[in-house]
Amino acid sequence: MTSILIFALLTILSALGVWIIRQYAERRRIMDHPNERSSHSAPTPRGGGLAIVIVVLAAGIVAAINSNLTHSLIYLICGAVIAYLGWRDDVHSLSPRARFAVQGLVALASVLGMGYFKSVTIPLFGQLPLGAVGFIITILWIVGLTNAYNFMDGIDGIAGGVALSAALGWMFLATHTNHNFVFWIALAVAAGSLGFLFHNWSPAKIFMGDAGSTFLGYTFAVLPLLSADEGGDALMLGTLLMWTFIMDAGVTFIRRALKRENVFAAHRLHLYQRLVIGGYKHAQVSVLYILLTLLAAALAYAWSWGQPYAPPLIIIGLPLLWLFLSRYVRSLNTKDTTDTKV
Repeated sequence: MTSILIFALLTILSALGVWIIRQYAERRRIMDHPNERSSHSAPTPRGGGLAIVIVVLAAGIVAAINSNLTHSLIYLICGAVIAYLGWRDDVHSLSPRARFAVQGLVALASVLGMGYFKSVTIPLFGQLPLGAVGFIITILWIVGLTNAYNFMDGIDGIAGGVALSAALGWMFLATHTNHNFVFWIALAVAAGSLGFLFHNWSPAKIFMGDAGSTFLGYTFAVLPLLSADEGGDALMLGTLLMWTFIMDAGVTFIRRALKRENVFAAHRLHLYQRLVIGGYKHAQVSVLYILLTLLAAALAYAWSWGQPYAPPLIIIGLPLLWLFLSRYVRSLNTKDTTDTKV
């Protein structure tokens, strides 16, 4: 009952915070202006994700009292730095080099303070030791997911909806493993995202902005570190809960790199963007990604409980499902190769 009341309170505070930020952004002209490659048609305030950041950090400060204080403080400080960097980029566009430099330093600090993945358990195949290479993999994982989440925040409701779904998954997993701090951070992310969605669901009145999207990406990257155990399951669980964004951003990044395109230039080649170009509404695409995330969360929970049907569905079923979706999108004839600001 206490968790439900806190969830409701944080949701209300987030919704109120987004409204306040919206008024501020409109006065200060912190706006996203549409162009020929935008998924919106009118100037829209951005930076609403800052309310999610404030809610999560506030809840995290309280939860840290009864948790591993060192790890909790490192997450809170590094998360605040990522959010501040994103807000600066929302207000005054920063160079990609500057953003990656700071994100790399934050990832390094996170690994030095919270540790790194020493192994990963792959369903059907067992545990794979990573050794010292895990140090580099963990840094790349943090920087990569931080940016992937930002890349995927391109239509109304998708980033907030996936955050809500994945955070609910982490709440159930944390309850199963008794990770108190992870549970409360996940609850705050879910509540903050729900409050944000009241303003961001199609048609959006405000966008999340880099402050919110990069913070959420960083949070979902380090939650496995905060919940890691010797079994090595944490990285796989974190990957499952982010599988839609990882697949969409990762496949698109690799394809563009192989074509020697500028992988950092904005575009409309992500699968979710091509669905919109193909005629689907923002809400329909966002609901699809939410459902796919909830499916993966259910499989992650089943796998953590040792259900025998979960491993083949994770390793074989999810990739086949994505392949089917990719082929369907290709049949819509949604080719759009111009690199322009989204």
